Amino acid sequence: MLVLTRRLGESIWINDDIRIVIQSIRGNQVRVGIAAPKEMVVHREEIYQKIHQENKEAVSSDSSEMKTVRDLFREMKVAESSSQKLEN
Repeated sequence: MLVLTRRLGESIWINDDIRIVIQSIRGNQVRVGIAAPKEMVVHREEIYQKIHQENKEAVSSDSSEMKTVRDLFREMKVAESSSQKLEN
């Protein structure tokens, strides 16, 4: 991790299109301004973690739903196979 010291009004550039500026400092809070392209997603840590957790939950939810659908199809095949045997 790169660690830099900046003063009020000073900035940091990332590549040629992201600028981070120290806007204000009050006690232990620092207000940071970020100028980045619109297609660049920027989140606070706690928001990023929440999104990441919700995505993980959605994937695991989809997996269990897919298992349920798969099991239903298997049951339908077994029932169809049994029905055909009875007809013959």
